[in-house]
Amino acid sequence: MTDAVSAVILGIVEGLTEFLPVSSTGHLIIVNKYIYFGEQFTKMFDIVIQLGAILSVVIYFRKKLIPFGKEVSDSDRKEIYDIWKKAIVGVIPALVIGAAVHNYIEQYLFTPVVVSITLIIWGIFLIIIDRGDRTGRFNSIKEITYTTAILIGFIQCLSMVPGTSRSAATIIGAMLLGASRIAAVEYSFFLSIPTMVAASGYSLLKSGLTMNAHEAATLSIGFIVSFLTAWMVIAFFMKYITSHDFRPFGYYRIILGIIVLIWLVI
Repeated sequence: MTDAVSAVILGIVEGLTEFLPVSSTGHLIIVNKYIYFGEQFTKMFDIVIQLGAILSVVIYFRKKLIPFGKEVSDSDRKEIYDIWKKAIVGVIPALVIGAAVHNYIEQYLFTPVVVSITLIIWGIFLIIIDRGDRTGRFNSIKEITYTTAILIGFIQCLSMVPGTSRSAATIIGAMLLGASRIAAVEYSFFLSIPTMVAASGYSLLKSGLTMNAHEAATLSIGFIVSFLTAWMVIAFFMKYITSHDFRPFGYYRIILGIIVLIWLVI
């Protein structure tokens, strides 16, 4: 298998799983058992292609996230800045805690065993917490307070354990704190922007920003594929949550976790 084909496959996996509550990191760890570029480049690749998925959020929600343009009213611009401030507040816990525990987690927890266990545990949480008739106190990000935003940020830190899913942690956390399903998903999307930009920037700096032409081309392919796939997933997910709950994703996580455990035993 060529590196270009590998990059396409990994880009699709990242784009499909980054914003669904199923753990993109967990899926990439599993897929990396079969598709692997080399230790240093694989670690950087898996993180940086997430920027492609993050870019899809900015493009898809551009009217809610980009405060520039003549068509943007003063009230809309104020609301957009408020969204960005809440996203930045929410990422602070991850920056502080991540700096302290990143190396330990990367060294000891990035394994299929940990992924399978966390897939199952958080799958159970999704099934228990979400109900089809669930309502919330916060029906939009505008109603989410800064205190709630930073609490969601602390809950997001649980996703540093691979297999947890940043999306699952923030969505579950937001709903437990009173957000409606749609408000929880939108805030999870917006919080992902500063979170993943920081993670990708750290990875690039750690790698020394050194890549040869072949690696740069491989990374570019993964980035583009991740962006396009994630864009389609976001469109699907936003439509899906208007009339469905998250329990199917919980069942998927449990089944996948069990399959991985059986695979490890065999």
